[in-house]
Amino acid sequence: MEEYNGTEQSSEVQGMMDGQSAANSQPVTNGQAPAPGYPEYQQAAYRQDVPLSYQPPVYMEQTGLPEYDAYIQHLKQSQAPAPKKNKEKSPFAKFMLLVGSAILFGLVAGGALWGVKLVEKHFDTKNEQAPEPSDVEGVSELEVKTPKQGIVLSTSSEIGETAVSAVDVSAVAESAMPAIVSINNYMKQTYSYFFYDAQSEQEVLAGSGSGIIIGQNETEVLMVTNLHVVDGAKRLSVQFVDGTTADATVKGTAASSDLAVISVKFEDLSDSTIEAIRVARLGNSDNLKVGEIAIAVGNALGYGQSVTVGYISAKERNITIDKSTYTLIQTDAAINPGNSGGALLNKNGEVIGINSAKYADKDVEGMGFAIPISNILSLISELSNREELTTEEMGYLGIERGTDIDDLYAERYNLPKGLYVNTVKRGSAAEKAGIIQGDIIVRIDKVIIYGMTDLQEFLSYTRAGTEVQITIYRANNGVYEEKTIKATLDNRPTKKKS
Repeated sequence: MEEYNGTEQSSEVQGMMDGQSAANSQPVTNGQAPAPGYPEYQQAAYRQDVPLSYQPPVYMEQTGLPEYDAYIQHLKQSQAPAPKKNKEKSPFAKFMLLVGSAILFGLVAGGALWGVKLVEKHFDTKNEQAPEPSDVEGVSELEVKTPKQGIVLSTSSEIGETAVSAVDVSAVAESAMPAIVSINNYMKQTYSYFFYDAQSEQEVLAGSGSGIIIGQNETEVLMVTNLHVVDGAKRLSVQFVDGTTADATVKGTAASSDLAVISVKFEDLSDSTIEAIRVARLGNSDNLKVGEIAIAVGNALGYGQSVTVGYISAKERNITIDKSTYTLIQTDAAINPGNSGGALLNKNGEVIGINSAKYADKDVEGMGFAIPISNILSLISELSNREELTTEEMGYLGIERGTDIDDLYAERYNLPKGLYVNTVKRGSAAEKAGIIQGDIIVRIDKVIIYGMTDLQEFLSYTRAGTEVQITIYRANNGVYEEKTIKATLDNRPTKKKS
């Protein structure tokens, strides 16, 4: 059926579309009663359910149906079913619908979560790996003796890659603190008179420093620190992370490296302290990169443990302190008095250096130094395993007099650094080995000898009768050549009673 555009409408139809009756020219309004005398199909145009634009004559012309039948047919085709009215729900019904929806959502969400957990558990079970062996003996890569049965210190926990940033180092501090100790050095008080100095029996605190727990043996907890922290002490007191204290003894020192290993006996520690302390986890200072984060932990100013943060400023800095030259790590992490002997850590909580010194000058800021841990591991191990010997058990070499060749002498006279031999005792181990006046001793076994103090220290923990390997330099036509000789240590001579 073609669409009708209304151009051929009769005047009657046009009047209806304009809202007026063609018979009586009365205005027509949808919903009003029809004018009398109109056929039924025309009266329907006045009802609310038939549009005013209804055109029965035209419609009948297009369909060809009788007039009344055309009207009925039009109604059936044009009228759509009336929309259904929604019944208003009561408040109670709305509430019950809301509760039911919530319960249904909870059941669906709970079921989904249970399913996810079940899948995770399935894959976790498949991906389970055997646990990596831990450092249960707490040796931290050092060759220390087997721990006493029933007393094994735990090792500091390892820090994950994402556990620390330059802003938050709390995870590192929490892991490292149990392995750091505070050390107090007590000396006898000295009084000065006109012509001499006298010492009283009263102890005074001479200085404070820090230390790192690096291992244990059958009876002791072992800690490394700087030599200058414990040097000259009448008594050493160590404070642990739980606040308890115990007296310590010096086990071994190395003046050439400014290192000392001290020990505290297990019998002087409570069970709670043994449970609280940890053995430090040692890192590799050879792998350090400039700009890497660095964390210093120690007993700053004697106030107790504290943490400072900075970066690795430089590697292999040659620093001269008290006429001795050290190769150190430079950092801008604050290293204050009392931090000496404490730990310089990397982002994983591993010890990469032993805090040693700070460059103090009004024009300098942020220049601290630490001994690289990788350079001294073998030395720490050797110091840790030293025996405590009586005077009668200690070895004797036979160098009666010697001169220390420090950096100044070495540079001025073009000599190797070491111990210049002035006098050799007749019949001694040194003479039997072939050491003569003018030789310069630079090493005994693995220990570097820079002077008489280093030699005496080595002999203090080496038994008489021990064969040692001595490295010397001997002048040959003005040129010093290196030689290695072997000597068997004598017993120390006893003083004759008069």
